[in-house]
Amino acid sequence: MTPTTADLAETVSADELAALQLERLQWTLRHAYENVPLYRKKFAEAGVHPDDCRELGDLAKFPFTTKADLRESYPFGMFAVPQDQIRRLHASSGTTGKPTVVGYTEDDLDTWATVMARSIHAAGGRPGHKVHVAYGYGLFTGGLGAHYGAEKLGCTVIPASGGMTARQVQLITDFKPEIIMITPSYMLTLLDEFERQGVDPRASSLKVGIFGAEPWTEQMRSEIEERFALDAVDIYGLSEVMGPGVAQECAETKDGLHIWEDHFFPEVIDPFTEQVLPEGERGELLFTSLTKQALPIIRYRTRDLTRLLPGTARPAFRRMEKVTGRSDDLIILRGVNVFPTQIEEIVLRTEGLSPHFQLVRSTRGRLDHLTVRVEARAGTTADARTAAAAAVAAGVKDGVGVSVSVEVVDPDTLERSLGKMRRVLDERS
Repeated sequence: MTPTTADLAETVSADELAALQLERLQWTLRHAYENVPLYRKKFAEAGVHPDDCRELGDLAKFPFTTKADLRESYPFGMFAVPQDQIRRLHASSGTTGKPTVVGYTEDDLDTWATVMARSIHAAGGRPGHKVHVAYGYGLFTGGLGAHYGAEKLGCTVIPASGGMTARQVQLITDFKPEIIMITPSYMLTLLDEFERQGVDPRASSLKVGIFGAEPWTEQMRSEIEERFALDAVDIYGLSEVMGPGVAQECAETKDGLHIWEDHFFPEVIDPFTEQVLPEGERGELLFTSLTKQALPIIRYRTRDLTRLLPGTARPAFRRMEKVTGRSDDLIILRGVNVFPTQIEEIVLRTEGLSPHFQLVRSTRGRLDHLTVRVEARAGTTADARTAAAAAVAAGVKDGVGVSVSVEVVDPDTLERSLGKMRRVLDERS
């Protein structure tokens, strides 16, 4: 393992980190201003200049970047280096409009591999371990981000990607990887396939699961750890900022994700007032890149809801609380805020139900209505299904404060996820 993959995170002091951050932040602001017309325009409209950043707190003077900015600059309008310096392109799916396109220089790719190697190391991975990568490859950043990080750490990579679930079980059984990198919803699909094949998941070689790309709850962590006998830890990232590897939960504490602040500077704002919140208060997460060359990003609004906390396992680096909701996943039902993860907690503690569920929005009369559609576990009787549906409805009413319908359907009825789970279906006219 090269010294940069883990040693800095474990040895740097808070003062050393702050000095490094300021130096890199000042470089990033100037790099973006001089090379990206959109940032020059945004800075001018906000009445700020890179020279106005004399301390880390001055970042709050600078304008936000949003996903809309990247879409309006499609495909390469926000790149800060000439095209011949770009070594790779990634992009979002673009299901709600033009995709967001991100580019990487050779140095960017090395930085990304470094923070991913550091993340896998913090999760418990070590040189020589085999890593089963079940994130999707291609334009999605998950698969290749995990792949090159694991190789940089000195691991053996099994590039399984998503899909062919039965074959994934065979590969895990035959190749005996110690680590799996996968979305939590697809891990549940794998668990079902293990049991369908009559293979005990607790007897597998897997010791660590690194789960990312979508919000998941402590209840889902308990479910996976119990059924698979492994340590389940969270990883965070998004393509606009880098990809996976922006922050990582440490195996020894499992108490939130340490942000690799030598490369990514976090802020939390009130999403309504847009004011920076003090450490410990929950709001919307922002990131500013500190070392990216191809696509510097300034105060990017992630829409993820979390709070910043002091570091523990890596003391110099602040933690972000596990993301359990996004401002754009929010369902406002008859004036009440509802997040899918709130429903997930109730489903997971209800006997007779599997973790596979979807929320269906519809209209009844003039009002919006929400139906929780959830699979029963195999062998659950009709009476038990009825009781489980009543328990979920009561749990949502008491815990969230709204009335919903609950439909308990047969096992293997709902759409299975190979990547990010589609939790909410909108059937309103």
